[in-house]
Amino acid sequence: MTSHSTLHGSMAMGATAAVAFFLIALVWLAYLFGVWRTRRQKSWPWWRTLLFTAGCATLAVAFAPELMHAAHQDVRMHMVAHLLLGMFAPLGLVFAAPMSLLLRNLPPGGGRGLVRFFGTWPVRVLTYPITAAILDIGGMYLLYMTSLYAHSLHSPWISNVLHLHFVISGTLFTWAIAGPDPAPHRPGWRTRMAVLVAAMAAHATLGKLLYAFGFPRGTGAGIEELQQAAMWMYYWGDLAEAVLVGALMLAWLRRRRRMARPGGASMDMSAT
Repeated sequence: MTSHSTLHGSMAMGATAAVAFFLIALVWLAYLFGVWRTRRQKSWPWWRTLLFTAGCATLAVAFAPELMHAAHQDVRMHMVAHLLLGMFAPLGLVFAAPMSLLLRNLPPGGGRGLVRFFGTWPVRVLTYPITAAILDIGGMYLLYMTSLYAHSLHSPWISNVLHLHFVISGTLFTWAIAGPDPAPHRPGWRTRMAVLVAAMAAHATLGKLLYAFGFPRGTGAGIEELQQAAMWMYYWGDLAEAVLVGALMLAWLRRRRRMARPGGASMDMSAT
């Protein structure tokens, strides 16, 4: 029975990896096609293409069958996959400004329709920094402070949903806080910085709770293994969040410089 379950789980992970690789390759090629079309008329920063490639490569590593299998056997490898999917891959994907690239390639009518879609209230609620933080950090508390993680070890579909949640919530949070794409309804930098600091504190607290109390339970992992996974969450998560702080401050400085130029718009202190 155990051998049959292991074989079934390996086949499920292999199928998940194949689908993930196909989708990642499709998105990456679509981005490259957009860059090719854009550069026929306008320039596009090469480093944004490099960032998107790095983000897609990070996703591919996280969905590799070897890592997925190891993540089901070792909570530390699960934490590696979690960090890659939910914290580091979104940095490359978001800072590559894919929406700006898409808007450059859409016809005027399509561009206006996309802007209207992002201005609808459901999208505005989902992309508001507080909502994004709750989905991202709150999802981690739900996963690790309950039996959900233990259940995911025995259910491929729960595991797949969790992986998808990591990518979506992490990307959404990164975009809401410091995304370079235009967002007319995005709150000012003070609000975003406050939400980011609160999210960082909540994430650090979760890491300390996992380290101190040996969560998540029901995994069969030893206390040292759980504590090492918690340390990786704490320190590597801090690194990803420090990048967000730096990106947000850099965007604020650039805006200040633009406002200070002769003929620039008057300073809107409520937005800065």
